[in-house]
Amino acid sequence: MTITQRFLKYVSYDTQSSEETGVTPSTEKQRDFAQILKEELISEGLEDVELDELGYLYATLPSNTSKVVPTIGFIAHMDTSPDASGKDVKPRIVENYDGKDIILSEGIVSSPSRFPELLNHIGEDIIVTDGHTLLGADDKAGIAEIVQAMVYLKQHPEIKHGKIRVGFNPDEEIGMGAHHFDVEKFGCEFAYTMDGSELGEIEFENFNAASAKISINGCSVHPGYAKGKMINAGRVAAELVSMLPSDQTPETTDNYEGFFHLTSITGGCEHASLSFIIRDHARALFEARKQKMQSVVDAINAKYGEGVATVEINDQYYNMREKVEPMIYIIDIAKKAIEEAGMTPKIQAIRGGTDGAQLSFMGLPCPNIFAGGINFHGPYEFCPVQSLEKAMMTVVNICKIAAETL
Repeated sequence: MTITQRFLKYVSYDTQSSEETGVTPSTEKQRDFAQILKEELISEGLEDVELDELGYLYATLPSNTSKVVPTIGFIAHMDTSPDASGKDVKPRIVENYDGKDIILSEGIVSSPSRFPELLNHIGEDIIVTDGHTLLGADDKAGIAEIVQAMVYLKQHPEIKHGKIRVGFNPDEEIGMGAHHFDVEKFGCEFAYTMDGSELGEIEFENFNAASAKISINGCSVHPGYAKGKMINAGRVAAELVSMLPSDQTPETTDNYEGFFHLTSITGGCEHASLSFIIRDHARALFEARKQKMQSVVDAINAKYGEGVATVEINDQYYNMREKVEPMIYIIDIAKKAIEEAGMTPKIQAIRGGTDGAQLSFMGLPCPNIFAGGINFHGPYEFCPVQSLEKAMMTVVNICKIAAETL
């Protein structure tokens, strides 16, 4: 099976996670996919293949060298984003892409005028959607690359490597992927998540992250007699949003700039609910953003009455840099592996987070490496075949270089 065939097989399974269920995994279809992966890993000859009751899948590729080498791991997540449907994905390959508009379906066009990153892949074979679902390269690409790399190493015993551990987890897209990851059982000195985007990326800085859920309790009165009595929760919700800085949103920021992101708003006169995510790379600015959110809620209550608005703010993950930097050699290994696969390493900060951020604070330093998919979480997502292949070889090279140098 080629890596392209493996990837196309994986994206055929709907594994969308959900913030609403409150269980792990958050959707049963993730467990179904994990069972399929488990059987595949066994058939490919990996050892210690274990799927636990929470949907976490672990496996081992034994060492083939007498040299004592640290155990290293590779991790990817099985779920796809709740932001767009992952059901009935219909991928197709645009061979030798010519740099022009790609018609996904009637009336749905992926154009380099809107997505200029397409132009970086002229001449490549690009896997796209039909414009009605996401593709699922986040993170089925990472899974395919890791599995294919383990198969490649088994087929090439002349490449010496230490013990390699593989971990596939649910619920990364809802910030819960690492919560039940058994770091002790995984037994690695360090690991890499294969969950990045463009060719050559290495990331060991990420946002500090929190969620904020706000409830607004209005007072419904007949509109003809509402003066001085009604509190319209929907209008209060809109007012609250307007009190946050309009130039500090995802669509107005880049690089190291943080933001407030309104992910949902629902309700009417009697009640309204808002969900935000709060992000910043610097811990002090992150704490200030959380305080700003609280102060906005306090201001609403000062105007409309105590208890009209309530907020629950929960930290999700922190910037992994402080945990990875003391082991900077694991970044050096990744850089060399990328170079040997024919690319230029690109070290950058993640404008987001990965399971590796949480795992780093759980005792498993875990930077992130590109997986090749682009425009995640929506119907214009695409993934070049050549990127899948180069990411797979990067995994192989990391295993080889670690055995040679550590």
